[in-house]
Amino acid sequence: MKLKTIILAAGQGTRMKSSLPKVLHKLGGFALLEHVFNLAASLGCEETSVIYGHGGERVPSELGYLNANWVEQKQQLGTGHAVMQVADSIGDDQTTVLVLYGDVPLLRKATVQNLLDRTDENTLALLTIDLDDPFGYGRIVRNPATNRIARIVEEKDASESEKRLTEVNTGIVAVPGNLLRKWLSELKNDNAQGEYYLTDIIALAVRQGCRVESVRALDPEEVLGINDRVQLAYLERVYQRRQAVALMTAGVTLKDPERFDLRGQIVQLGRDVEIDIDVILEGRISLGDSVRIGSNCVIRNTRIGDYVEVLPYSLIEGAEIGDFSRVGPFARIRPETEIADHVHVGNFVEIKKSCVGSGSKINHLSYIGDATIGTRVNIGAGTITCNYDGVNKYRTVIEDEVFVGSDTQLVAPVTVRKRSTIGAGSTITKDTPEDQLTLSRSKQCTIKGWVRPKKRSA
Repeated sequence: MKLKTIILAAGQGTRMKSSLPKVLHKLGGFALLEHVFNLAASLGCEETSVIYGHGGERVPSELGYLNANWVEQKQQLGTGHAVMQVADSIGDDQTTVLVLYGDVPLLRKATVQNLLDRTDENTLALLTIDLDDPFGYGRIVRNPATNRIARIVEEKDASESEKRLTEVNTGIVAVPGNLLRKWLSELKNDNAQGEYYLTDIIALAVRQGCRVESVRALDPEEVLGINDRVQLAYLERVYQRRQAVALMTAGVTLKDPERFDLRGQIVQLGRDVEIDIDVILEGRISLGDSVRIGSNCVIRNTRIGDYVEVLPYSLIEGAEIGDFSRVGPFARIRPETEIADHVHVGNFVEIKKSCVGSGSKINHLSYIGDATIGTRVNIGAGTITCNYDGVNKYRTVIEDEVFVGSDTQLVAPVTVRKRSTIGAGSTITKDTPEDQLTLSRSKQCTIKGWVRPKKRSA
């Protein structure tokens, strides 16, 4: 059967106390809605419709890269009313419609696949769960004679005996398309909320002889919705534990799995990677074999080669780090930086939009911006490439095997030729010749008779 998914994402999220629509809040670096959409995509869904409402066009605008059918629910009159917005495109008896929720981000693929496997042209399948405290959830009411699902009653409409039931509705359901379209036309809003409940299709199905199957979720956390910041923070930790377990299963050593965050995805993972505490990986990350990442590092949208060591408190963003290189501690590598193999970048070094050749060293307290550095270059402590004149940026070129002395300023545009040596404390404003020592330095002098001022007495 063909699969179509409807994601309900029109809620305001009042308890988030935010101007941001609830489904755009992030978990693990992705919007809540994006997690749900990716789940649908992983199931081979033919079409995914997202029903949005509060926040107007902000939701489809910010997540427009998702290949979804965006449909606005201008009035929020319940979950049934939300699904009605796409009733004409639901499909036939050869289509299964899966209904998901944009604020339930941690649902497992295996759980949903189990639900889909129970669905056929005359069977709908409902995901339920047993909760010790079912307050606020719709209760599953079963036929006492057959123990089959008879209907769902919402909290506000439930009797006292029904409120004591612990099996609850998650709202996640798989339904034959033609039956869903028929039942939507029969929904009524004669309830305490004056809304069209999608859950009422269960009673309609039972009355019309359709089989209702239930699948119990074993993990309560995968069906939890997010309604406030507390729940968002809680599920963030659940998500990060999942990520940590997956990485360790794949062979990564995490010094403390509870102090690691992956806010994106690792697109390539080598063997024997080791990650210390309080490391944050964001965006798309590639890690080669035997990479070592020290504590308190933040790495974002970066490719790191084999046998690279990133020492503590380093920030790397939008860069490439070549094999056998070492970065840090306290280094900052900014976007559009390419570092070749066997390069050393040391403490309190900042590199921006630069290429650093194989075997070069920038070990201490330097700023390298808009530069091309050749192979086997040594950059002394306190060196600055002066790339900005207040209006425009210019490039510095340092060719192979150059030695730059400490406390040097290279005023771009300037080229330092092969095997040049720059004397410490120099300000270089013109291109230098190959194989020569170049320096600029005022003559040292002593001021005779000078006396250091003394502090005045009180």
